[in-house]
Amino acid sequence: MADKTDDLAVGSADDLTREIANLKREIGRLKDAFTDRADDVVGSASRAAQAVRSQASAVTGAVRENPGTVSSAFVLGGIVGLLIGMAVSAAERSPRHWYDRYR
Repeated sequence: MADKTDDLAVGSADDLTREIANLKREIGRLKDAFTDRADDVVGSASRAAQAVRSQASAVTGAVRENPGTVSSAFVLGGIVGLLIGMAVSAAERSPRHWYDRYR
């Protein structure tokens, strides 16, 4: 009976050693996969940053060449915003004067 427990202990130690070796290999594979994926993410982020830089330089070039057009567009946008605000405030059914609320 003592022989069986010794065999089980040795067998389970070998099984445990094999399992640890398998886990180490799997961790190595996961590290490689993670590294590959991280390299892909960094590469795509770098390409996206380069695209944003090129678009930003194109916009700044257009603004430098046509400052009057840009300022006119901002003024027009302000006027449109003001008109929309006035239309929204006129649509409310509130009293015309602030003191009419308290009568």
